[in-house]
Amino acid sequence: MKGTLSVQVISFANQKGGVGKTTSALNCATSLGVLGKRVLLIDLDPQANSTSALGISKNAVKLSIYEAITGKAKDVSSTIIQTKYKNLSIIPSNMSLASIEAELSSQFGREVFLKRIMERIDSLDLFDYIIIDCPPSLGMITVNALVASNSLIIPTQCEYFALEGLTQLMMSVKAIKSRYNPELNITGILITMFTPRYKLSQEVLSELEKYYFDIIFNQKISRSVVIGESSSYAEPLYYYAKYSKSSLEYLEIAKEIVERLEGF
Repeated sequence: MKGTLSVQVISFANQKGGVGKTTSALNCATSLGVLGKRVLLIDLDPQANSTSALGISKNAVKLSIYEAITGKAKDVSSTIIQTKYKNLSIIPSNMSLASIEAELSSQFGREVFLKRIMERIDSLDLFDYIIIDCPPSLGMITVNALVASNSLIIPTQCEYFALEGLTQLMMSVKAIKSRYNPELNITGILITMFTPRYKLSQEVLSELEKYYFDIIFNQKISRSVVIGESSSYAEPLYYYAKYSKSSLEYLEIAKEIVERLEGF
């Protein structure tokens, strides 16, 4: 369900780092574009890895998501960069976003700053999907993302520490739904860096299925060298290695996203 917005807003979030969150946000956004959806990727991480992964120098970015949130950009459309990839645009990030937590802490309504931006973007009628790449924390930036979203995808690596982090994230989602955003739903848990022949991968997956079997994506993302290679060449997987196993896996995830959110 889209709720009050006509665009689907999906946050990719997990407070644990190293779970493939940015890789998944970037490649799902790219794959949705390949499927014909008009996509905006918002880099909400001060590390700006999504920005760099699309070949955009974070040091050269003058108007970023920071300027959009703080109102230093005249309008949000001035922060949107159309990439060379099919149907894919981005609002980039840079290190200036690192100060946003402190700047928002004393502001009234600090949880809804990004939601107001989503409403403005929605009014432009330029996109079908907005993908938000959140930082690896449950701070105010991520809270803003979850308040602004109607969907959440949780990239999760098959290791036991990931199970602990998932429980904490689920509690945060429940609190945000209750206090700020009843329209927020979990679209799915995305298993990343999956190696079927590893006993640990199978054990953790089994544990996850005990509690979340109904929301785990059918397609898993395998551990692969090509994923790291595509990042180093600043190209999404589909354009770096179109027929690689990893590229095809993310394309399947994109199809699952469309099926879950649009019903077909």
